[in-house]
Amino acid sequence: MLCAILGSPVAHSLSPVMHRRAYRELGLDWSYEAVEVRAGDLAAFVDALGDDVRGLSVTAPLKREAAAASHQHSGDVELLGVANTLVVDEGMLSAHNTDVPGAAAALQEAGLGAPVTARILGGGATAASVALALVRLGVEELEIVVREPSRAAEAEGVARGRGIGVSVRRLDEPLVDKTDLLVSTVPHEAIGARAHELVDSAQAVFDVVYDPWPTGLARAADEAGLTVVSGLDLLAHQAALQVELMTGSPVPPQLLREAALAALSAR
Repeated sequence: MLCAILGSPVAHSLSPVMHRRAYRELGLDWSYEAVEVRAGDLAAFVDALGDDVRGLSVTAPLKREAAAASHQHSGDVELLGVANTLVVDEGMLSAHNTDVPGAAAALQEAGLGAPVTARILGGGATAASVALALVRLGVEELEIVVREPSRAAEAEGVARGRGIGVSVRRLDEPLVDKTDLLVSTVPHEAIGARAHELVDSAQAVFDVVYDPWPTGLARAADEAGLTVVSGLDLLAHQAALQVELMTGSPVPPQLLREAALAALSAR
């Protein structure tokens, strides 16, 4: 069977390393490749899929296109309009979002499964998925920090729709009031010299970036003695869920994380 990750750019992705490691563990003679697919081209790509394709991981900028291109949707995809996984079964394409349970699992693994307050930097598809994960973990107050307030609409709507208190702030404002968890879904360049300021207002940090690692934010959190969850933790958990959706068999997230770490260290 053939599987792949689609996105643009995608050559840097660690998903092939992780999924291939999972196939070896499961004794499957499957392949998994990285395929460059640009924004606007996903529908045509999936229309041309052969019968030997089983599953597709989807990354930026295609997660909303993936939801629109599928025949069936999981509950989270229906809710968010965002999919990172497509499973092919008898010509039917089903869309799933493993970022939501993957983020929750990564936080729980680190002992951060019960934040009361949280601050999310960024307002894109990943921010919306993390917001939903935090809602399900029981967060009561959520702050979304963006360059432009309109960018927060999707993540804000997810939280407000579940009765969570939400506030929206601009990224250029001082952020000194305390929060249980700081989540960054923005490139490390967007934080720049503010890493220590942001860390000083948090009890723990979740940075979804994993390459390069550590980011300035993660380094500042480590220096402050805070628990840090990385994008690699999220990547491993969501990939393990993808593997199970595509193959029907579970694999340990730690196995995939180790494969990814080895690949990163070799770069």
